[in-house]
Amino acid sequence: MTQFLVSEAASLLGVSDDTVRRWADAGRLPLVRGESGRMVVEGVDLAAMAQELAGEAADGGGISARNRLRGIVTRVIKDTVMAQVELQAGPFRVVSLISREAADELGLEVGVLAVANVKATNVVIERPERR
Repeated sequence: MTQFLVSEAASLLGVSDDTVRRWADAGRLPLVRGESGRMVVEGVDLAAMAQELAGEAADGGGISARNRLRGIVTRVIKDTVMAQVELQAGPFRVVSLISREAADELGLEVGVLAVANVKATNVVIERPERR
């Protein structure tokens, strides 16, 4: 079974190591002692927590997009017609090209809270090498 160190779990959930430990102390996320003697999170428990957090963050109302990434705007580049907007959502950087008019109407600027709604026809998933 796949196990994740507390720091890895925190990174994947977009929270601090201390938050993961507080959740463990409160019984919200079980930790077990791994083969190395360090505390770890079982992959299935981490997946369940990620889904729980996604459910808490979802406030889509009538929106059909299921992949909603809430984050903070870190960069906005505008020209006369288009705007490139960068959003940091936990450990994920999302870049979107939208009309300048839309960016202006939404008041998108660095430091603003925003939500990226992602709907794609092709998503590639890979398994990175573990360190």
